[in-house]
Amino acid sequence: MPHRSWTEPTQLTIFHLVQPVEGGVARVVTDLVRAQAAEGFRPVVACPPGGALAADAAAAGAGVLAWPAVRAPGPRLATELLTAARLIRRSRPHLVHAHSAKAGLVARLAVRGRVPTVFQPHAWSFDAVEGRTAELALKWERYGTRWSTRTLCVSETERQAGENAGIAARWAVIRNGIDLRHFGPDDGAGPDDGAGRASARAGLPQLNGFPATMPLVVCVGRLCRQKGQDILLRAWPQVRAGVPEARLVLVGDGPDREQLTQLAPPSVLFVGESRDTRPWLRAADVVVLPSRWEGMALAPLEAMACGRPVVVSDVSGARESLPPGHEEFGLVPPDNPQALAAALTRLLTQPELRDELGRQAQSHTRATCDVRTTATAVSGLYQDLLDSPHPMTRKRTP
Repeated sequence: MPHRSWTEPTQLTIFHLVQPVEGGVARVVTDLVRAQAAEGFRPVVACPPGGALAADAAAAGAGVLAWPAVRAPGPRLATELLTAARLIRRSRPHLVHAHSAKAGLVARLAVRGRVPTVFQPHAWSFDAVEGRTAELALKWERYGTRWSTRTLCVSETERQAGENAGIAARWAVIRNGIDLRHFGPDDGAGPDDGAGRASARAGLPQLNGFPATMPLVVCVGRLCRQKGQDILLRAWPQVRAGVPEARLVLVGDGPDREQLTQLAPPSVLFVGESRDTRPWLRAADVVVLPSRWEGMALAPLEAMACGRPVVVSDVSGARESLPPGHEEFGLVPPDNPQALAAALTRLLTQPELRDELGRQAQSHTRATCDVRTTATAVSGLYQDLLDSPHPMTRKRTP
């Protein structure tokens, strides 16, 4: 099909193909399409129905199309590919933006360079699997990059990981941002304001009956292997040995909930999915995310914007998220329950240190992580690609 037939609309049309419909990827896409609609673009989002993304993207100003797709490649891939190709043809976009590994696979096979294509992995697929499956995922990424006008990474370490893996892409790095008008202290309270923390806890019925001053650790994320809640639960007995009154709250849902529930002692509370995580972030003394892999996680940025110190595993994007000097207190090796427990115990037992780190985290995040800056940079990337006379020129290895 000729390129011109896909670009007939005079209004700049951006087609987002997205598989994850919950969590960080969905929030990134929603923030982008909101900014693009405000800028006068025509954003279109094709995603699986039934999750939060379809409704949120529509409310943000996007046209939403149903793309039934599952996370992993499988026997439905051919149907998913044909459906995506039909939706793209019908939308006639000027540019296709594919989010995550599955959408990146399908979009690039469907378009094959006939329209400028941005692939945003949101963490590499070959980190999420093992053995032969990981080898196949990496081979595809090395091959499929020929159909990526740009590979957009959300952190420099994510880009470096791709390059080290032998992916010869044309790279762009635009760090994740968050809505700083949404995430912040409750009613203007400072990060060390005990009254603000107490107020947040009082508004959460799941905490009724618990002492208002109990040390509270909160983990926000999909309950799955990537987010590492099993590592946290292995670390938790050591935390409780040092801070016997501490409680842990897991905010989120996912495929590993039943397994994690079986591992959890009574001091761990599962509260399920939350459409608004701010009350939990504001209620926390410390927010933790022990991921096994990431691109750049949003939950730690959101927690820091609310004035809470974080403990995160040293995966892609983590060091770039933290304020200078916070690595000593908030960065631990991945898959290391002992180091994780030690970092949490240190912060729970040193309130003055915890509050100072929270103040610094809030100041740093508000200065560097505005989603409006991120969206402007992405729009600039689109314009550069659309203005380029040879948008599909690919970096080649010698």
